[in-house]
Amino acid sequence: MGRTYFVEEAIGQYLSDLSTKLKPYVTGLLIGQCSLQRDYVIRAVRTPPKEEQKGDNVSPPNLASIDEEWITTHASQVSRMLPGGLLVLGVFIIATPELSKDSQNALRKLIFSVEKSLTKRRLWKPAEEEVSDRAALQICSATKKVVCRTYDVQDPKSSAKPADWKYQSALSASWLALDCTVNVNIHIPLLATSPNHDLEKNTKNGLNRWSKQIEDSVFLINGQVKDDDAELLEGQKKLRGNTQSSTQFSDVKVLTQLSQGSSHRSTATVQICSGSINLKGAVKCRAYIHNNKPKVKEAVQALKRDIINTLGDRCEILFEDLIINEGPHKKNFEREYHVLPQRLFVPIAGSSVMLSDYKFGDEAAGEIQERFVEMWDQSVPAEDIHIAEEINT
Repeated sequence: MGRTYFVEEAIGQYLSDLSTKLKPYVTGLLIGQCSLQRDYVIRAVRTPPKEEQKGDNVSPPNLASIDEEWITTHASQVSRMLPGGLLVLGVFIIATPELSKDSQNALRKLIFSVEKSLTKRRLWKPAEEEVSDRAALQICSATKKVVCRTYDVQDPKSSAKPADWKYQSALSASWLALDCTVNVNIHIPLLATSPNHDLEKNTKNGLNRWSKQIEDSVFLINGQVKDDDAELLEGQKKLRGNTQSSTQFSDVKVLTQLSQGSSHRSTATVQICSGSINLKGAVKCRAYIHNNKPKVKEAVQALKRDIINTLGDRCEILFEDLIINEGPHKKNFEREYHVLPQRLFVPIAGSSVMLSDYKFGDEAAGEIQERFVEMWDQSVPAEDIHIAEEINT
């Protein structure tokens, strides 16, 4: 039995519009959520055209010239804008009949390179029972025929398996949201032996240690510790008959352990340090989960990953910004304060799910709107940009 993808109905219209506009092919990403029983696709988004293609909407003539690096960069940027519970679930290609025989090979290559690029940035390890199948969707621009297959990205020799692609209306209109605010206070020593004070590498190592703490934390959902295998909605009234986008929010508190239990021997290490990095502040975290009897462990895992991702992504964005504005060779290591970008949320039409992004204090709403048009092919009214956090250093 292959996997079944339940797909937001509006995606069918979006893909159909793309097939009439863009020739001879167009690629893009599928965004959604995996669960052990079924997978959900709530957005499809085309690869943004490169500068030289913007005017004429024409891709290079054959699939051999697909720009893999451009597509994986887009996937990395998009995955930064996903709240917990959502991921890049696969890749689509809409091509003319002449190109269709090469489409499957092109899709296979893209799925593996996108996954490799996303895995490299992650600060968390996948769970053992995690779904590792990713979707390869092929659409013929002339006949509109849809073929969906999956590849197991954990197995480089994996061959294509057939999958079902089923449209459903209001698929994510009443998904559940988990919200929490995490107070962060991370101290990362910079070893004297570390070459050039490699700030980015040291920060990543520090975040790696901190992410293990988050993985081991206790999560209180609406004030209660719940059993992993319990249903998330147990004891809660379910919203019925309302297909308008409505979100049931759960408030979550994260309790981190202060120290290892007595069974763990603690050994102190003395290291010569030449400085340190301190990350401090309160970060707003959010995860969404499907409403088909979700388990507590699915929801908690999605939120843990959001907590870890949001801090890692912000540090990455800050370092990119510093390189652009100050150059990579800055050697002035006096005391410096940098404000990490703030988190914001933007709604998806017809869904209770919101996308996420980050803004620096001096960034105007127009820049955020441009980014959504480029990354998500979606225009966002300024009043739909919800800033979730106070400015904090």
